Amino acid sequence: MTARELYAPGPAGGAQVRKDGEKWMLMLVRELRHSPEKVWQALTDPAQLREWAPFDADGSLGMVGTTVKLTTVGAPAPHVTETTVTRADAPRVLEYNWGGFDMRWQLEAVGGGTRLTLWTNIDRRFIAMGAAGWHICFDVLDHLLSGTPIGRIVGPEAMKFGGWQRLHAEYAKQFGVETLRG
Repeated sequence: MTARELYAPGPAGGAQVRKDGEKWMLMLVRELRHSPEKVWQALTDPAQLREWAPFDADGSLGMVGTTVKLTTVGAPAPHVTETTVTRADAPRVLEYNWGGFDMRWQLEAVGGGTRLTLWTNIDRRFIAMGAAGWHICFDVLDHLLSGTPIGRIVGPEAMKFGGWQRLHAEYAKQFGVETLRG
């Protein structure tokens, strides 16, 4: 069996939701066994993003002021948005907007690894779905950085993946929201 066939997401965890005025903010935290510099490369390099992120980038996200086209993977119709990197303090903080969603990545060196935190605004109806999707993306990222890539698992493909429905239900229960059928 391949590493991808053996992969199963762990239990829901490391996610919080906050209401900020009319906006909802999803915060996910993951401890990775890799240096902030290595994680930073995976967050900014288009070739590495293609291996784990829910979008493709046509350029590096590693420099403030850079304009990059982000193409959502697995969308029913092509969904391309242009973003400008608003903050890039390597290897600590990265900020940009993806399809109307503010994305803030924080990397903190912790015991030889990195605590990766993502903040993103999200429609309340999609909080559990977003948490489950990013949970799987973070798992895939960890495999990539460990040298055992399992390939990107996003969008409708993620929803069909073993363990996604369980994760979605666990996050929905944690956040007190109903699950949506994908």
